[in-house]
Amino acid sequence: APVNPPLPCSPDPSPEPGRRIPTLSPGASSFPHHRATLRLSEKFILLLILSAFITLCFGAFFFLPDNSKHKRFDLGLEDVLIPHIDSPKEGKHASGQVVIHGQGGHDEHRHREEEESLRDKIRADHERALQEAKEKLRKSRDELRAEIQTEKNKVVEDLKKKDPGPKPLPPVPMPKVVGVSDGEPPEPDAKEKRDKIREMMKHAWDSYRQYGWGHNELKPLAKKGHSTNIFGNSQLGATIVDALDTLYIMGLHDEFKDGQEWIEQNLDFGVNAEVSVFEVNIRFIGGLLAAYYLSGQEVFKLKAVQLAEKLLPAFNTPTGIPWAMVNLKSGVGRNWGWASAGSSILAEFGTLHMEFVHLTYLTGNPAYYQKVMHIRKLLAKMDRPNGLYPNYLNPRTGRWGQHHTSVGGLGDSFYEYLLKAWLMSDKTDTEARKTYDDAIEAIERHLIRKSNGGLTFIGEWKNGHLERKMGHLACFAGGMFALGADGSPDDKAGHYLQLGAEIAHTCHESYDRTVLKLGPEAFKFDSGLEAVAVRQNEKYYILRPEVIETYWYMWRFTHDPKYRQWGWEAAQAIDKYCRVSGGFSGVKDVYSSNPTYDDVQQSFFLAETLKYLYLLFSSDDLMPLENWVFNTEAHPLPVLHLGNITLPGSEPAQR
Repeated sequence: APVNPPLPCSPDPSPEPGRRIPTLSPGASSFPHHRATLRLSEKFILLLILSAFITLCFGAFFFLPDNSKHKRFDLGLEDVLIPHIDSPKEGKHASGQVVIHGQGGHDEHRHREEEESLRDKIRADHERALQEAKEKLRKSRDELRAEIQTEKNKVVEDLKKKDPGPKPLPPVPMPKVVGVSDGEPPEPDAKEKRDKIREMMKHAWDSYRQYGWGHNELKPLAKKGHSTNIFGNSQLGATIVDALDTLYIMGLHDEFKDGQEWIEQNLDFGVNAEVSVFEVNIRFIGGLLAAYYLSGQEVFKLKAVQLAEKLLPAFNTPTGIPWAMVNLKSGVGRNWGWASAGSSILAEFGTLHMEFVHLTYLTGNPAYYQKVMHIRKLLAKMDRPNGLYPNYLNPRTGRWGQHHTSVGGLGDSFYEYLLKAWLMSDKTDTEARKTYDDAIEAIERHLIRKSNGGLTFIGEWKNGHLERKMGHLACFAGGMFALGADGSPDDKAGHYLQLGAEIAHTCHESYDRTVLKLGPEAFKFDSGLEAVAVRQNEKYYILRPEVIETYWYMWRFTHDPKYRQWGWEAAQAIDKYCRVSGGFSGVKDVYSSNPTYDDVQQSFFLAETLKYLYLLFSSDDLMPLENWVFNTEAHPLPVLHLGNITLPGSEPAQR
């Protein structure tokens, strides 16, 4: 690279204009330079003195008491306090205001005393504040936190006193509540197994009661509370709310009472927490409504309504399709970051109908019913590829996201709630039934296949291609097909009952082909492998209920003893491989004889898995399906035999 040439020598640069650079000639004394420096120092000191003086003057002006101000202040006080009586020393303005005329030295003396008193008061206040600060600093962090919490509680109590609270709900006739207790089976063998299931529930509840009380879930090995982002990492006692109806149905009334007391005293939805609308609806609103209908305790209904009001802002979108998450305090909503292009999820916004219809029924507020009916109408107008509902819908544009259809995760409970809306309406919501039938027809045409080994499975549709994989979540569909068999078009009841049985068999095979006899999260039907998980991250079992749910429905509709046998196999495997001293834990690999635990006791294990096992070994008069419809978290809601009554905000033509 070329090197820059050296610059030519040049004389010293001339000084900048206005800038004086002192120069010394050779041999000249340097004293004048020192003297100039001294002169600069003197000027600097003088400037310092001057600035200090000015500061002092300003301080005096602002901080020394101003007699005239005090006089005006005192005069103002006397104008107010001294009675309006004429006397030789008093006179009146036209306004009637008393004016104090000068009283000479006496007044000045009084003002001096007041100034002194004011200074003393300020000193005392300062001393007190200083003393309080010193005392605070001496306290431990825990003591300070306790003090802050006490103050917070006081503020909350004061606010509660000022706030009259929510309006009382209108009285409505209680739906017919049938078969909510007992259900003891006539067979001694079934009774013994049912008692074992109750003991498992007691172990799960007692462990949570001891180690995780008030937390959402339990870490049974670490023996402490656990939470996930679906609850906003706030302590909402999800396990308590989810387990209540199971406790009641099992006759564990002392435990039920403990849960009720916690809810009365601690369940607060005014927290700054971002929660899943779907999860909070099915677990909390569903759980609270079920507990209300079973027990008749008003507190559950009131809490359900309080929470529902907090969820309504999630529907404030351009289309009325709700956000996946909402902040309970601010009402701000958003969608999951991983969902297709900011979309809402079919199984989430499509799994609100049952709970919201009951909310409108109990409150008289049409908003809940209108919100879910708006979703149904919007979906009815949309084009569906091959008659299938994609899992993703953008709440801003009203357009489908990627064309991925599943009867497992992301889609499952949308189809379930179409059928159950019809059942819950006492089979009057024919629009819901027709929508269900059309959807199932498309699913059967495009997603349901038979493997080379003769196993019927439900695959997943991804961008025009069928993936031959079935998730544990999709195993609920066997029960759904059986539940919807009666009322099927074209006399297909027998066909759908048979389809339910085939799905139950396939899902049992997914359990039976593992070492632990517990089913994996997902299983494939290709490359010579059938009903077996291939990926390591699909080999876990997290105490899921869907297979046992299908066994129960199939038992109710067929009374084939194999369903009780399969259910008992699953119960024994759970008790053997998932039970630990601190509760029940999921396992990470069902194909390993020595699996590691995931250390989570899911709330749905108490809400669903153990409830369905208990019902499987109970007589049919416990929670009869003619009177009860179970939401997707296994919370039973009564059929609304409304007759000629229409829900607020509904139109007879829609029902």
